[in-house]
Amino acid sequence: MLQEVFILINEKLEIYENNIKSKKVAIIGLGVSNIPLIDYFYKLGAYVTIFDNRYKEDLSEEIHTKIKKYDYKYIGGDDNLKQLHGYDYIFRSPSCLPTKPELVEEKNRGAIITSEIEMLIHLAPCKIIGVTGTEGKTTTSSIIYAILKEAGLVCYLGGNIGNPIFTNLSDINENDIIVLEMSSFQLMGMKESPNISLVTNIFPDHLNVHKDMEEYINSKKNIFLHQNENDLVVLNYDNEITRSFEKDAKGNVILFSSKEKLQNGYIYDQDSGNIVFCKNGVQTNIIHKSEIKLRGIHNYENICSALAVTSRLTDIETQIKAIKKFIGVEHRLEFVREIDGVKYYNDSIGTSPASTIAGLNAFDENIVLLAGGSDKGLDYTEIGEKIAEKVGTLILCGPTSSIIEKAVDEALKRRNDERQIKIIYVNNMEEAVLNAKENAKSGDIVLLSPASASFDLYRNFAERGNVFKKCVTEKL
Repeated sequence: MLQEVFILINEKLEIYENNIKSKKVAIIGLGVSNIPLIDYFYKLGAYVTIFDNRYKEDLSEEIHTKIKKYDYKYIGGDDNLKQLHGYDYIFRSPSCLPTKPELVEEKNRGAIITSEIEMLIHLAPCKIIGVTGTEGKTTTSSIIYAILKEAGLVCYLGGNIGNPIFTNLSDINENDIIVLEMSSFQLMGMKESPNISLVTNIFPDHLNVHKDMEEYINSKKNIFLHQNENDLVVLNYDNEITRSFEKDAKGNVILFSSKEKLQNGYIYDQDSGNIVFCKNGVQTNIIHKSEIKLRGIHNYENICSALAVTSRLTDIETQIKAIKKFIGVEHRLEFVREIDGVKYYNDSIGTSPASTIAGLNAFDENIVLLAGGSDKGLDYTEIGEKIAEKVGTLILCGPTSSIIEKAVDEALKRRNDERQIKIIYVNNMEEAVLNAKENAKSGDIVLLSPASASFDLYRNFAERGNVFKKCVTEKL
């Protein structure tokens, strides 16, 4: 009987897999999300061509072997998409935006332009939770996942974090739950939305890739625009952009805030330090910040949003139990070690001014800040003000160094006080850490939170954070 029910539940998946047999499929980009598609489409009997900016000889030996074994066609190099013609399905990587002329041309011809994550949402037999926003996505997704696991539910964590889930759909049951962290690049062009969606906040970001802020915002909105009246979207009341999304929601809306005493929703009360549930003006305390291992108002906001997202799925006691246990996510205000009374924190995920501002706000102590990196075309005015307020020593490295210094200098002039900030330029992480040790005093915080992308020196923010941690543990 259970076998029959499971077959009915996965009928959409069966129809899809039967339909794609013998079809011409293009896989664009061999990033983390697309690599499992190599095996998947071979098993289905599709005719596959892989497009990637790298030449075949630059691929890993494992992927190179599979392409040869499956007799896939491979087109590499910067101009690879010029040969994108005549495909039935095109699976794009998140970095290949659907606005690319070659994709638009194929779509107009009749090709289905999709992605691993969009097909997952379309075909999954279970409830899906989607999390997006400029800041807080990974931490909040991880808190949601921890709450659901504490509740004893079978759940999967994917999207920007975890492992790709699409190729394992046949193993997923109707009572399971999928949690997806979703970027603007993944959401762009989406025609389906998760059952429960969260937008943590929206600030300018990735404007070196999106044509403008409007395109970035509209991409984020796809996480809830295609919901129905029974679905749920959780929105940040304090962020002007996300607050405006409420009027476009088709389903139920729950708000959260750390600045307003909402009549309905979840709030972090800065006066009492409590996270509170509000219903018709009546407040119920849930948990005090002293019981939470995470630091910073932004993390208390993340907890508020996770409580709202899981409010339909489990009880408050289970939520509290999971939150008390949660220790955080690597590279997000991650405590590394304490040396001579100085605490070192890795916040390498701080790839934008807004995220670094949140990191700085988590501390009342004097801060030695390690910042700078590659430029995403963002405005550094606001972070200049925050550095002028909270930082004693600023250590800079990378292309945005002069931009950050200028923003700080201008902020200090506007403040019209006598406060001085020591600014040091370095060439690499080891120099940055050694200079931080030399300038930090007992009771200070040394914080890596670059307010910039990592691509000037590192493959990604995680590599940057790991180099910082290695320097702190081995060089000091």
